Amino acid sequence: MKIHEYQARDLFRQYGIPVPDAVLCHTVEEVEARVPDDGQLRVVKAQVHAGGRGKAGGVKLARSKAEAVENARRILGMDIKGYTVEKVLIGNAVDIDKEFYVGLINDRNSKSVVLMVSAEGGVEIEEVARVSPEKILKVPIDPLTGLMEWEAREIALKLFPDIRHARVAASIFLKLYRLYLDTDSSLAEINPLVVTQQGEIMAIDGKMNFDDNALYRQSGILSMREVTEDEQKEIDAHARGLSYIKLDGSIGCMVNGAGLAMATMDMIKLYGGEPANFLDIGGSSNPQKVIDAMEILLSDKNVKAVMINIFGGITRCDDVARGLISALDQIRTGIPIVVRLSGTNAREGLELLRSTGLPTVATMGEAARMAIELSRK
Repeated sequence: MKIHEYQARDLFRQYGIPVPDAVLCHTVEEVEARVPDDGQLRVVKAQVHAGGRGKAGGVKLARSKAEAVENARRILGMDIKGYTVEKVLIGNAVDIDKEFYVGLINDRNSKSVVLMVSAEGGVEIEEVARVSPEKILKVPIDPLTGLMEWEAREIALKLFPDIRHARVAASIFLKLYRLYLDTDSSLAEINPLVVTQQGEIMAIDGKMNFDDNALYRQSGILSMREVTEDEQKEIDAHARGLSYIKLDGSIGCMVNGAGLAMATMDMIKLYGGEPANFLDIGGSSNPQKVIDAMEILLSDKNVKAVMINIFGGITRCDDVARGLISALDQIRTGIPIVVRLSGTNAREGLELLRSTGLPTVATMGEAARMAIELSRK
């Protein structure tokens, strides 16, 4: 689960991490009513679940109330990476001297939370990692002891030569780590953490993601959720016993088993295609799952062809075939579908499908190649 910058900043403030004052507005009229005409330099920032807002024109400086209103007028309704801007955060600008990056993530290799810091703040950390990975300091945190005060100070001193700044930064590291643990986060990021010309240290942008599997015990975090259309599909799929994640490709995938689903997506990419989703119908032989899966797959406008790859173990291929036939009776579509069935009752399943005219193949490779070819017609 993701939250917006303004929500992350609210959490930072609750944990004592300093952030600039700001107001959230949903309309131009609200900007006119809430932003004072005091000559304060402000920043108008689009609130969407996407990076690169500045490059897309979603972050603008305003030197007056009139300019803040006009910038909000331009940003509201803007499309940024497929997201429509429905709200803007208008905050006091700060006089920046230096920018830094601070982030916490779960690292499977070290089996711990890792604190990442860099003096290259203000840009996407992925770009820093690609161009200058040596400029990122990564510190695994012992899960038994947590981040210790001496560790936080030691890390801060590597970034901040001024001991006063290092002490404040160390305190922010510790508070961010506590917030990360308390909220079952999977990502907590301050980018940038800045030193102002006046010597203050502040978090002027923040990003947080949370573990979906822990939301049952995070009612406060769950209340912040603003579900997009794609996220709603994932939630609906989960309620139907399906594992679904939307991707950016054009080949819809329906598979049973997470490992086979990953292998199927790899096969599509191997032959030059791009998967449109991860969709695992699981080990059940319930035909309704296939109907539900087809409804979700075909609701994606980017899908140009569907590859169904079933290896029957617990799942019976004939039940999958019956579900697919029922789905196509209910959902009329011109999107081509390629089916590969193997394993339990595969022969019976293929016999059922022959009457439908659906292309059936024997191997994953054939299925991937045919789906890609059909998607391009």
